[in-house]
Order: sequence, then structure tokens, then C-alpha cells
Amino acid sequence: MLRYEANDHWEQVPAGWTWTEVTGTAVDSRDRVFVFNRGEHPVMIFNRDGSIVSAWGEGLFARPHGITIGPDDAVYLTDDADHTVRKFTPDGKLLLTLGTSGNPADTGANSIDYRTIRRAGPPFYFPTNVALSAAGEIFVSDGYGNARVHKFSPAGKLLLSWGEPGSGPGQFHVPHGIAVAPDGNVYVADRENSRLQVFSPEGEFIREWPGIARPCQVAFDPSGRLHVAELGYRSGMWPGTVAPSPDATGGRVSVFDLTGELLARWGGGLNPTAPGDFYAPHDITIDSHGDLYVSEVVSSAGANRGLVDPTCHSLQKFTLIN
Repeated sequence: MLRYEANDHWEQVPAGWTWTEVTGTAVDSRDRVFVFNRGEHPVMIFNRDGSIVSAWGEGLFARPHGITIGPDDAVYLTDDADHTVRKFTPDGKLLLTLGTSGNPADTGANSIDYRTIRRAGPPFYFPTNVALSAAGEIFVSDGYGNARVHKFSPAGKLLLSWGEPGSGPGQFHVPHGIAVAPDGNVYVADRENSRLQVFSPEGEFIREWPGIARPCQVAFDPSGRLHVAELGYRSGMWPGTVAPSPDATGGRVSVFDLTGELLARWGGGLNPTAPGDFYAPHDITIDSHGDLYVSEVVSSAGANRGLVDPTCHSLQKFTLIN
């Protein structure tokens, strides 16, 4: 089994800065950690040792959600409430915008609640995350107000879309996370269906991995292992929904090989403020050393309603122990 050492105070945030909650993390070619958050400084950049490098993005985002960094260190940021995905240089210069700011697609939805969706639509309605193919194609999971995956050329031309509301093959209830595997297949975290779905790069359904506890994001490490941030059933539940059983897990992280064999799992939410446990895992990323960074949407998933201590960590680092 893989083993990790947890650190829930890894980051050295400057005095007086707060980030409310961390929605996503990504690492660049130098293993610098970009932290996308809902505070006053939306993009904070840290070295591996937790020392801060810089920050940018003030006033640019309606509601930060997802972050992905390409092999050229371009930064893709998903702003779900703005219904856009934007591509930036590492220091914050805008290069490309997908979607129209403030203009959601017509899916019949009337809120962020996926249960109000009536039909699949074009990009975007509360998009969630981005993945890149080896050729630079852009895959976007879309999202809370839609039920689709969209594929764009590297220049931003829409090439195809697939998916519709539902729980059958190729259907989605909140396609929340997305990653491209080493073989080019596309893995989608179908959150409210508690499964992963695997597609060809052209959107052809290949298989599903059931029994995943409301996955928020998936990521591959350099060895091809699949890491899953699972929200679980103790936070962020939609009104009127219930856990599948009284002992259903809370937030956790699971690591699999590509055959589906479980290699590591920790968390569960029994003590969500403790190092190594979770309240609301939302994103996961891996650096070149195999170390993990897991972000949590603690405030919006429950701290602002008194469901968990508001001092609960929103970012943890897990150092791989060889």
C-alpha cells in the first residue's frame, strides 16, 4: 500500500490574508503549487516548501471553481458562476476565454441544483473543471447547470459535446471532475451518480467505475495511478437527498491502479478537522515527486451553517513516503 504523511499547515499564507476556502490546486513544471481560492487573492502561488511566491486574480472571478495547468504552464481557471473557462499565463495575463461571461446556456435549469436541468445544452452552465489531452485539446466538465462534457481545440474551437441528464451510460448528474489518462481516455467524475465514467477522446462510452463516494475530482500521477477526491455523504448533500446507508463514508481520498485495484485510501470524515481526514474534498493534484495536494470547500459545504468548525483546514499536503 502507498503511504503518505499529512500536513494541514503546509502553506505559509501572508499575515492578514485569508482564502475562505480552496476550490482547487495545480502544479506547474517547477512544482510550484497554484492555489485557486475564494478569498481576496484568488490565485496564490507557493513553492513546494510552502513559502509564497506571488498572487494575482483580484477582482477577476465571480466564483472560483477549478484549476488546471498545462505542460506549457498555461493556467486554465473555471469560474462556475461566470459560466466561463479562462486561460492565463502563469503571471495572470489573459490568453483565451471559453464561454460568454455571465451568460449561461439554455438547459432549463433555474439554479445551481442539477435536478432543475431539463435538457443538455451548449457551453456552459456552471462549468466545473478542465482536462487537457497530450495534443492540447481542452475537455471541460459542465457541470451543475448542464450535464455534458465539451471538447475544444487548443485554439478554443468547440469540436464536440456529449452527455445528457440521467444515470445511464453517458449520462450525468453533475459531471464535476475530469482527467485524461495516459492512454488518452477521458475519466469523468459523475458526482451525484457516485461513479466514474470512462470515455474515448471522441466521447464514446467505455465503462463505468461504480461505488465511488460522490467523486469531485480525478487525477493521474506520472506512474498512471488514479487519484480520486471523494466528497462522501456527510457534507454538501443536496436538500432532500440522503446517504445510501447510516454508516456511509464522509470525505476521503482513494488511489487506484488502472485495473481498479485499490492502492490506498484514507479519511472518512469521522474527525474532519484532524490532519489526514476531510470534511469536503473538492480537488486533488500530484506533483512530480508523487506528493498530493487536496483542497476542501469547507465554508460552502457546511462551515457557514455550523456543520463543521470554521477553522477546519481547506488545504492539505500529503508527502509520499517511499
